[in-house]
Amino acid sequence: MDALPSIIEKINKSLEACTSARDQALVHARAITRHAANAIRATHRGEVDLAQEHIEETRKLAVELKSNLHEFPDLYFAGYTQDALKEFCEASLTFAIIENKPLPNPATLGVENATYLNGLAETVGELRRRCLDILRQGYSNEAERLLSCMDDIYSSLIIMDYPDAVTNGLRRQTDLVRGIVERTRGDLTISLR
Repeated sequence: MDALPSIIEKINKSLEACTSARDQALVHARAITRHAANAIRATHRGEVDLAQEHIEETRKLAVELKSNLHEFPDLYFAGYTQDALKEFCEASLTFAIIENKPLPNPATLGVENATYLNGLAETVGELRRRCLDILRQGYSNEAERLLSCMDDIYSSLIIMDYPDAVTNGLRRQTDLVRGIVERTRGDLTISLR
């Protein structure tokens, strides 16, 4: 029992460091989510420079988050952390597709594969929004291009037949993507007629 105070002191210091890292990760996650949302908003408004600024700020925060949690992998893989990084992916992918630029890959974004795939799935909703904005002006080949991108995303996601524990719920997201793509195809068909 003589060693108990020393053991407790080490545990206390470790838990203090973990709590501090968690608190900082929550701040970073909120900032990442905020900048990603602003990037998507700017992308839809055609404010390319502003969208790129928000994406770059989000990238810096994501790198810092990952670095700060290097010693705390359980925090890095926590839901709120990966959700924020998913938003970063969604903003980056939405911008790239709408601006017809090359898609960044998971390594370029510095994210896990499952996080990237979930961000890709959520991108489809933003592409639908863009298609509907275009269709309000009348039918356009750009809406067709975006629908084709949505189809490609769905075709890629549907083959990811892995357990939810590995993909963080991708199967459910893929089902939602299918519905979004089908509704968008119907909207484009009606607009064309």
